[in-house]
Amino acid sequence: MSVPKVYIDGQAGTTGLQIVERLSGRSDIQLLRIDEARRHDDAERARLMNSADLVFLCLPDAAAVEAVKLVTNPETRIIDASTAHRTDPGWVYGFPELSSERRAAIIKAKRVANPGCHASGLISSVMPLVRLGMLPADYPLTCYSLTGYTGGGKRMIADYEDENRDPRLASERIYGLNLHHKHVPEMVTVCGLKREPVFSPVVGDFPQGMATTILLHNDLLPGCPTAEDIRDALAAYYRDAFFVQVAPLGGEEPVIFANTLSGTNFLRLIVCGHEKQTTVTALFDNLGKGASGAAVQNMNLMLGLEETAGLV
Repeated sequence: MSVPKVYIDGQAGTTGLQIVERLSGRSDIQLLRIDEARRHDDAERARLMNSADLVFLCLPDAAAVEAVKLVTNPETRIIDASTAHRTDPGWVYGFPELSSERRAAIIKAKRVANPGCHASGLISSVMPLVRLGMLPADYPLTCYSLTGYTGGGKRMIADYEDENRDPRLASERIYGLNLHHKHVPEMVTVCGLKREPVFSPVVGDFPQGMATTILLHNDLLPGCPTAEDIRDALAAYYRDAFFVQVAPLGGEEPVIFANTLSGTNFLRLIVCGHEKQTTVTALFDNLGKGASGAAVQNMNLMLGLEETAGLV
């Protein structure tokens, strides 16, 4: 059996570089590479994409839409890491732990949209609770999400790592103040929400890591569950998931550090609170389960490879 050929379109970007790093030492795939001088040559890009079994698109949204048009080989499968296709019904949303049906769809899919980092954090806690009937689809949901600066790409990385940087970058930076963050549509679509969450993203002065927290009033939930009830329901939902884990109630220590799982592909849900109020924090690596790690996991499933290969 021949080794699958994989091509990364946009391998010079942050996510592309991370995927290259995760795939370079593997013998179960053949990584196709483009000559640096021809990186913007559409004919060469098309040749490589159509000769590949699977293509990663690590491009801005508009460029990703145009790149899909270059793929004419019906056997070439695509994983798009941009926002462009995450709510497109013709693409499968690439979060296999959400359900056995979604995992099966990813395995068979020709087109998979890789989740956004902030979206992965919210969806990992909200979708199961909606599906279990514990969180109404029209609940007035609020969420804040703290991420490392690598999620902002090369320009933001350069800003934070410049020795003459703006001293304000030493503190947390709240952005997306218009409350129209580009990940909100996929949060709503994938979770089946009838009301957009109030979502506040925050960048911190650390490279990798993410902590996405939803805040709940238990008396507004069906049956008024306690924080422990919510924790137990999530633990049961993800009991067979390898990369998604649920911590004991309150977590392992009385604080949560956003960079705890940096360098891994794991996502840990930490439920805190009491009878009246609950928080659920998704802790993971914004470049791991929030980007390149999730993309490689989807690739493994689509190509029939070991799901954890290159990730643990």
